[in-house]
Amino acid sequence: MSWKKVLYALLIVVVAGASALAGAAAGGAVVYQYLNSKSGSTAIRVEAEPAMDEVTTIQVSNTDIETTITATLKEVGPAVITVVAILPGQQTIFGRTADQRVSGSGVIISPEGYALTNHHVVEGARSVMVILADGSERQASIRGTDPYADLAVLEIEGEVPAYARFGNSDLLEPGETVIAIGSPLGEFMNTVTVGVVSATGRSIQQSAGYQIENLIQTDAAINSGNSGGPLVNLAGEIVGINTLVVRGSNSGSAPAEGLGFAVASNTVRRVAEQIIEKGFFSRPYLGISWSLIYPNLARIYDLPVEWGVYVNEVYRGTPAAAAGLRSGDIITRVGDVPIDADHTFLNALFNFEPGDTITLEFVRGNETLQTQVTLGEAASR
Repeated sequence: MSWKKVLYALLIVVVAGASALAGAAAGGAVVYQYLNSKSGSTAIRVEAEPAMDEVTTIQVSNTDIETTITATLKEVGPAVITVVAILPGQQTIFGRTADQRVSGSGVIISPEGYALTNHHVVEGARSVMVILADGSERQASIRGTDPYADLAVLEIEGEVPAYARFGNSDLLEPGETVIAIGSPLGEFMNTVTVGVVSATGRSIQQSAGYQIENLIQTDAAINSGNSGGPLVNLAGEIVGINTLVVRGSNSGSAPAEGLGFAVASNTVRRVAEQIIEKGFFSRPYLGISWSLIYPNLARIYDLPVEWGVYVNEVYRGTPAAAAGLRSGDIITRVGDVPIDADHTFLNALFNFEPGDTITLEFVRGNETLQTQVTLGEAASR
């Protein structure tokens, strides 16, 4: 290799290094300029647009720089609460058991004192109180809940210290940094854990026949007691409400770590706004009791379809009765959505609103039939 080629190769290395340094400076400038806009000082300066043979100079002048995470916590932290629910004791043959105290987390979302937590935190509660970030206690009441999204809206008595705002969960991308805030084990108030968005659009089976959809998966540590606390982005916006953690698979005994899930903020906002306005969240109602049909069950009982819902009973005076459904029918499609491994019956039904008229496809004997049904309203309270 000639000396000219060697010199040319060295020049390429120098230029590449300068370009990379410039890129890092430009990216860092956004964060530092935002933080120092609050303090009035300049934290970072890029001297010049680098030419091919120039080196970029970075100068940090402020020795007391707050990190983005710290700034976010100062903004959101005062709005995070510990939720304490008192569950009434149960009557047994030996007498009535003592009341049970359970706790979770929550976040204040309005200056009027409305706050969010999980439905499972306050389900069946006789009374609810909240502990603010400064340790003071307030009484609260349950405005309404939605068990299908595992959300509840509380009303806190008195003036609130702060409230957090919603972000757009549709804009989240895997790898984005997020912060979970809550009270694990009900003792360690306003604990902060940091992680990333592992994935979006996840679905988790919540109860028979229903799965929570469009969940945010994160590796930020979520423990018992974190339920109902906020998952926030680096702009200090609520992008999710932490709801559950998966420790392992039903199909094996291998433990899993870093599998936390949060209800997406766009879902949370829609549910919360309706509960605040009406006191409940309405979902479409058909008026049947049913059982899920899946391939193994279909083979055992020699059923005509692998997937669907078997109609056990049709309640009188309901939309299903008006549409002519009968006990023994097997619903296989709701609107354009087939009932299969990827589409549960309730999720398919919840694509529609009360009052919508839709087509149901079902099997009766050896015939595949269709009927029109106008959905009623079921209020989650």
